[in-house]
Amino acid sequence: MPGNYIYWISTTLLALLYLASAITYVVKTEWVRQTILGFGYPAYLVEVLTVVKILAVAVVLSRFSVALSDLAYAGILFHLVLSAMAHIGVRKPLGALPALLGLIFLVTSFATQNFARDTSSPYALSQTAH
Repeated sequence: MPGNYIYWISTTLLALLYLASAITYVVKTEWVRQTILGFGYPAYLVEVLTVVKILAVAVVLSRFSVALSDLAYAGILFHLVLSAMAHIGVRKPLGALPALLGLIFLVTSFATQNFARDTSSPYALSQTAH
């Protein structure tokens, strides 16, 4: 039972982090665009990342396909690692804090998903392991 609560708390926090980020991308588009350009990335990533962040949250929460949900987790992992590295690379380590928190939420959510979901992921921790 604790695994169920841990999963839903970490998944909710991850979803809120990603949705808040997507809302920021929409509300403060020009500021986000300048920040992304400052990292050396192309400006069109603002729109792409906004859509991808919303879709990733929808796929993880709905879990209509375990394979697609696991793929969304992988995409979120790569995004968070690259985001943290980009902030550190431009010598703004405090900017990497949300990504590092997101990584904690992501690992916890992914590892405990089989405790809370009916269809198990073959890559997450097994319920029988505990």
